[in-house]
Amino acid sequence: MKKSELETMRRSFDTVKSRSSLIKDSPSIKRLTSRVQEIKKYSFDNKEELFNQVLESFRRNDIECRFAETSKDALNIIDELIDEYDAKVIAKAKSNTLGEIGLKDHLDIDVVETDLGDRILQLKKVDNKPVHPTGPASHLNISDIAGIVNESLDVDVDPQPRQIMRAVRGDVLNRLKNARVGISGANSIASEEGSVVMVHNEGNISIVSLMDLHIIVAGIDKIVPTLEDAISVVKLETVFATGNFVTSYMNVVSGPSKTADIEKKLIKNMYGAERVVVILLDNGRSQAIEECLYCIGCGNCIVHCPVYNAVGNEFGFNNYLGGRGVAMSKFIEDDETCFNSGLYMCTLCGLCTLNCPLSIPTNEILENMRKLSADVGFYPRVHGMIKDNVDKRDSPY
Repeated sequence: MKKSELETMRRSFDTVKSRSSLIKDSPSIKRLTSRVQEIKKYSFDNKEELFNQVLESFRRNDIECRFAETSKDALNIIDELIDEYDAKVIAKAKSNTLGEIGLKDHLDIDVVETDLGDRILQLKKVDNKPVHPTGPASHLNISDIAGIVNESLDVDVDPQPRQIMRAVRGDVLNRLKNARVGISGANSIASEEGSVVMVHNEGNISIVSLMDLHIIVAGIDKIVPTLEDAISVVKLETVFATGNFVTSYMNVVSGPSKTADIEKKLIKNMYGAERVVVILLDNGRSQAIEECLYCIGCGNCIVHCPVYNAVGNEFGFNNYLGGRGVAMSKFIEDDETCFNSGLYMCTLCGLCTLNCPLSIPTNEILENMRKLSADVGFYPRVHGMIKDNVDKRDSPY
């Protein structure tokens, strides 16, 4: 990342810190934090039972459910679904899971990001990796963004937020005029009710969910027991990700659009999707360390991480940023990917854990992973030279 981008990112992070500090230590949020910790622990301990329950709940709600063991499996399912609708353009909502499987690079059709931050990065074309799970373009200042929008959309907007928003919004809506397929991730899934919860501020997920086919890709770690639990998870995520008590929109999808207002005869596709397909993704999660799966995706760890604040999104894996992303890369990919994602960048200071609402011990996880990585030959070469010198000369020199 450029020096100017790092400086802008740090200022954005300082804003998040200031907002969240005003509410995160309140009694209600502390109670919520304890509750979500219990929810995530229970969900992991009972993951097989909850998985089987959600399959039955989805079936009851007329939601189609597919299981994808790998990212390739997920992409193959998506390809099949898109072919059925002969889709030429897809409306996409912000999703770290879709970034994990490399959806945009895989598809050779027009995938339109509907989230403003993600759309700005998409228009940027190069060096466009996100820097925060809920603020993907937090490293770009307003002049940079105006330049990207003007060049990509052939417009002439001033570096003013509202002008930029209107230009991007108009372009997105124009591109989606003939779209029939929408695709999103999920913030949480309620097993008992068979409901998928998604939060957003822009209203864009509502647009995505109104397409004829709504595809939802979610990791199996998103499953929790009840809708009340799912709401608790996304509320806590909002507090630590944005510094607000709640987002503008909270979509709960429990089936396709339907009405029975004519002689009580059920008809699908009134306004929203006629078909909802949930793809539950494993992709290494069943082998992952328990604490890694507690993550609610708030990004508070990277906001406080000294390494991430120094080097930016170089530290992490795909859309999973910082130390937790490095840890997950071992299970999603392999030891080499984990090493290349920044395994030895971490200072092991533990600020990530101190500022994580779930108290995920990322520094301890990475320290243990370094030992395992060294055992299979992935470690900094200079460390190996020091080791060899100690063996040969009883000195690191």
